[in-house]
Amino acid sequence: MSSDLPPLRPTLNFDPELLLRAQPVRVVFFDVDGVLTDGGLYFSDVGETLKRFHTLDGHGIKLLQRAGITPAVISGRDAPALRTRLSALGVTHLRLGTEDKRPAAESILAELGLDWSQAAAMGDDWPDLPMLRRAALACVPATAHAEVLALAHHVTARAPGMGAVRELCDLLLVASGHYVTELEMAAR
Repeated sequence: MSSDLPPLRPTLNFDPELLLRAQPVRVVFFDVDGVLTDGGLYFSDVGETLKRFHTLDGHGIKLLQRAGITPAVISGRDAPALRTRLSALGVTHLRLGTEDKRPAAESILAELGLDWSQAAAMGDDWPDLPMLRRAALACVPATAHAEVLALAHHVTARAPGMGAVRELCDLLLVASGHYVTELEMAAR
């Protein structure tokens, strides 16, 4: 029955120069607040930090892993909710509770046997500048600070915590040649 369906035609279009820049990427460094979340800080009555994550972003991270691109999370904050979400997504390369993100990223690069020319980074504020300046592909949400926006190779149309991460994931999947295959598998 499903063989009677016409093939899906991808609707995403990225600038060819951006796709060329993204082709060598094998690891992506994600900030959390203002990237994986909307940037708001929510606290319960007992002081527990609550975070809101979007399922589009989570699925994008899983697709990256299937394509052989390693997601890594580096954040100035650490919270049980964050650890729970990252564990559910299978993200094992993380550095939480660190404001000095460059050495954290470099230690992950060393673990993976990669260098900055194979890295993408997504951040939204000054602590992310060292990663964004060095990464082969710097991606930021449109709500990022002006100085961070100025460094970006790509500014997402989607808001942080509302699919911005998925937009970067899709870009990397298209650049790596995995997007169409994953789309066809999902539509079976």
